[in-house]
Amino acid sequence: MKYVIVGGDAAGMSAAMQIVRKGINPEITVFEQGEYYSYAQCGLPYLLTGEVSSAESLVARSQAEFQERYGIDARTLHRVEAVDFENRLVCGTQLDEGQPFEESYDQLLIASGARPRMPNWPGISLDGVRVLKTIPDAEALQREAGRVQHVVVIGAGYVGLEAAESFVHMGKDVRIINRSGRLGGTFDDDMAPYILEEAQRNGIAVNLNEQVQELEGEQRVSAVTTDQGRYRADLVLVCVGVTPNTEFAAGLACHESGAVLVDPHLRTSEAGVFAAGDCASQYHRLKRRPDYMPLGTTANKQGMLAGLNLIGRRQPFQGVVGTGVLRFFDLTLARTGLNSREAEAEGLPWDAVVIESRQMAGYMPGAGRLAVKLVYEKETHRLLGGQLIGPGADKRVDVLATALYSELSTDELLHLDLAYAPPYNGVWDPIQQAARRIR
Repeated sequence: MKYVIVGGDAAGMSAAMQIVRKGINPEITVFEQGEYYSYAQCGLPYLLTGEVSSAESLVARSQAEFQERYGIDARTLHRVEAVDFENRLVCGTQLDEGQPFEESYDQLLIASGARPRMPNWPGISLDGVRVLKTIPDAEALQREAGRVQHVVVIGAGYVGLEAAESFVHMGKDVRIINRSGRLGGTFDDDMAPYILEEAQRNGIAVNLNEQVQELEGEQRVSAVTTDQGRYRADLVLVCVGVTPNTEFAAGLACHESGAVLVDPHLRTSEAGVFAAGDCASQYHRLKRRPDYMPLGTTANKQGMLAGLNLIGRRQPFQGVVGTGVLRFFDLTLARTGLNSREAEAEGLPWDAVVIESRQMAGYMPGAGRLAVKLVYEKETHRLLGGQLIGPGADKRVDVLATALYSELSTDELLHLDLAYAPPYNGVWDPIQQAARRIR
């Protein structure tokens, strides 16, 4: 059986390794348009500051290892540009030589990921306007950061906040410009002030509710103009979301985001074609429909299952609840499930409770402020989502994610047997303290 995989990162190589280990004499060819295989994209902001010492430490397995140890025909700088589904052919260009290539397949996995969205602002092509998605992106930012002082980050999602922190640690003057009225787009308005306070406490200038209109400069960017002001910028990092890399797969059924629609076994609308990772849809367990939430954990999971399904070992993907966590200076920001805006959009009769607590016994040194929000269904008290900001948020978001997976109510949260010792918790965990406020 001949397997072709488009994309050599999390989903694609998770699938490839399952096929190698559990398939029968497989022939595997992987086309990666970049220069690196299996690297940790989420570690890139920490490469900027040197907290991660080298780009090589972000690479789980090299191209050579896949080739020599596992017998995978792993190619770099091969951009797939079209798929002939009728004749089962993948076509594209070998970028380093500018030569076309064509490869047949018996089974195809599309794991082409996503790329940073680049709005059509005047000046978007100026030198000094960057994105952060790949190791070369991070290395270019490192080189440029040594020559600049004024950095503007456009967008305040996970990557924008993490990158802004990195630039502050590098000694830069940092400004965040965001079109919405809050930092951390997936957090509710009553939780976002904690993030704003932390940004300002660390010297970041924040401009909310501003629309970028133009990036100014001759050859290199020198300023960002919005509908409300003009701001100096020696370097601009654009972090306004991603777009699935699916244009080459014309003809497949797609989600409204542009991601390829997949069924529980990661099959697409075309026979013999599967998709996984940031280019594919994910079933949302609370919305009960396909959604698009590109995260590294999901990409690895979908890739592993796609590999098994490609070789006929049927295993369904169980879906997501939307769990995420990040560090922002001294805060941990975590969320799972639906926020209040999403619950409203789904037409659910929701309510919420917000408390401030401590991540450990209040009399212990180091006890810090932990904000907790639970979103729940009014009548049934079914848990719909949770947001936590502060120390210990990472531990508790996983409890809430597990509760969402199991469809627990806020009443049932009270009965969970959670760990307690004064350095780690109070006798009532903060999420249980929040649940107790619900009547």
